[in-house]
Amino acid sequence: MVTSRVIHLASSTNREGLVKALCQALPGAEVLAAVDGRTLTPAERAVACVPRRFLPPYPFALLPAEIGVFLSHRHCWQKIATGAEPFGIIAEDDLALDPQIFPHALALAMAHAGPDSLIRFPLKQREVPLNEVARDGEIRLYRPRQAALSATLQIVGRDLAARLLDLTTPFDRPVDTFLQMTWLTRAEVMTVWPNGAATAATGVGGSTIQRKLPMAHQLWRTWARARYRAAIRRLAARHRKARGA
Repeated sequence: MVTSRVIHLASSTNREGLVKALCQALPGAEVLAAVDGRTLTPAERAVACVPRRFLPPYPFALLPAEIGVFLSHRHCWQKIATGAEPFGIIAEDDLALDPQIFPHALALAMAHAGPDSLIRFPLKQREVPLNEVARDGEIRLYRPRQAALSATLQIVGRDLAARLLDLTTPFDRPVDTFLQMTWLTRAEVMTVWPNGAATAATGVGGSTIQRKLPMAHQLWRTWARARYRAAIRRLAARHRKARGA
């Protein structure tokens, strides 16, 4: 039996319907209380998040909400790492799952999941497949050339969860950005697509991580983000070459 954890911030009452639907669609589902980074003290945030810990250095300061999201995922990893099951499912609470597609995608992913797995259910197709692992009709499970962003729905292996915990005490970047760093995590990353997962954030007030910035700062962030992503691509390519992939 696999356990699914649905990360939900109690104050987001407009998402309760989504949470109920997720608990019905996911196997062994339980709601895990999200960490509200806005309620943490500056000292608590400073302990959890230490900038520029890993290379390439992440160019932006994390928002309190981003710190809360990372801590929430770490709580899930702790549950998985100390559990008896070889892997667990982590879902954020702004998801809608297609009842026709998702069960097939989940079954395909679970059939190939293990203790070192990170199997992604992205909301958009933004990856280049490297090689196909399995297929069910139009649904493909593949290894990506480089994992894209988004940690909205994932299968995480027990051994991988333990390594992620060790590596992120403290952390220095958002959780989905950190999970791209497979040369550190040694995760066996796979993606299932199409998977029936879609964002429902627009209908429930949008993302909980958002802010408006002056135009000059937006331009600087665009440049810094492009530079950072280029560094990630180089390291990912070097890692693939070292593994012979």
